[in-house]
Amino acid sequence: MRKWLPLTAVCLGAFMLLVDVSIVTVALPDMAADMHTGFAELQWVMDIYALALAALLLGAGSLADRIGRRRVYLGGLAVFAAASLACALADGPAALITFRAIQGIGGAAMFATTMALLSSAYQGRERGIAFGVWGAVNGAAAAAGPVIGGLLTESFGWRWIFYTNLPVCALAVFVTLKAVAESRDPHAKGLDLPGMATFTAGAGVVTYALIRAGENGWTSLTTLGLLGLGVLAFAGFVVVELRSSQPMLDLSLFRSPTFVAVMAGGLLLSGAAFSYMMYVSLWLQSVEGMSPVGAGLVLVPLSLAAFAVSAAAGRLLHGAPARLTIGGGLLLVGAGALLQAWMLDAGDGWSALVPGLVVTGMGAGMGIPALAATAMGAVAPARAGMAGGAMNTSRQLGIALGIAVLGAVFRAGLADGLAGSGQPHGTAEALASGGAGKLLAAAPAAKAWVEAAFASGLREAFVVSGAMGLLGALLAVLLIRPAAAPVPAAAPVAERAAA
Repeated sequence: MRKWLPLTAVCLGAFMLLVDVSIVTVALPDMAADMHTGFAELQWVMDIYALALAALLLGAGSLADRIGRRRVYLGGLAVFAAASLACALADGPAALITFRAIQGIGGAAMFATTMALLSSAYQGRERGIAFGVWGAVNGAAAAAGPVIGGLLTESFGWRWIFYTNLPVCALAVFVTLKAVAESRDPHAKGLDLPGMATFTAGAGVVTYALIRAGENGWTSLTTLGLLGLGVLAFAGFVVVELRSSQPMLDLSLFRSPTFVAVMAGGLLLSGAAFSYMMYVSLWLQSVEGMSPVGAGLVLVPLSLAAFAVSAAAGRLLHGAPARLTIGGGLLLVGAGALLQAWMLDAGDGWSALVPGLVVTGMGAGMGIPALAATAMGAVAPARAGMAGGAMNTSRQLGIALGIAVLGAVFRAGLADGLAGSGQPHGTAEALASGGAGKLLAAAPAAKAWVEAAFASGLREAFVVSGAMGLLGALLAVLLIRPAAAPVPAAAPVAERAAA
């Protein structure tokens, strides 16, 4: 069994970093009560981790190709462990958000190297087995995150969702040092630091603008100014990549309509399917009175449906047109969100969400593997690694932007639901920050209007999620070309100039 130790090392890190995307979800009410924090800070605790993953994945992959994938993976484990300890010891929201960002940096270093480490460790049939196990571990992490988070939060307190990363990191480091060989790309060039800086700035500023939009308004000078600054940063990223001889992301890949559809589909699918879980968890615990474990279990049908459909799709939909699998998956994701909006009303319990969660999970299970396969098939083999990194980046960015957008929508929906209840200004903020439980304990008669407010907020978030899924499905149908020829790798700038 020694030959499977590299797979064990890689899967330990992958499971841990992906669990940490969702493990925080069910701990947010306890964090809010312990740290006396507001709604925006809760969003950032979730968002900053996904944002760091999205912003640094491509850069981390380039660094690993240059200095060694095992070295970068081990460095990522060390950073992740140190940041996890710091998160567990954080004494306020600012410190927790900062250390979550550093945790995301470590996660990016790990995530960017896992597939390359497996490719160098295994060949032929064993490589297929390794990638199959790795994919199953990724799916299991999505299902396990809320449940593990609920068990730890309920049994030991929310800080233990970070403490438990330490022994897992230690084991992963030990197995990696013992069994994983170093590998690198002998032709790797320098890092695209300007590209990394401009992309990170653009993603960060746009996310910040969207989070602040809920408080400042969509048309406020602050929101519009921040969005404009983010657009300028992304424009700078485009200019940098076009002029670079070794770009972090070869923009010529976007000449393929199929590749454009895949990137948009990855962003919209992740935003539509997973970003509202934070707000569902707040409702389940602060209004419905569920425990963290119970709230985590409510979300499991989505992950289990995704896992089951993903496993079946490989056999049943093999050879099916990409526009069918991707478009159909996104259609189901959108339909699942709209089903939740339709079924949820004031006074309804968690069971109203289950049919929609299952439909959404089916769509994610159909769409995510098809997105990855189509991204690889739409480009030349020399750009397969870059295409895979871009796909992972678009998915993580979709979660980060989705949390921000749906947060503003959810908060506005709370305020709409409170209209006519006679509640003072600031009540929506208190409810969004996990304060419903205290309010209901002090005034049980408030149950009716609190439930009406949350039903309104969640319905509006589900409707926007549904629209995102349907938009992605439409783009897939319109843009994905059957059996499209892959976009060839672009020549370096110097070669293009000489041509």
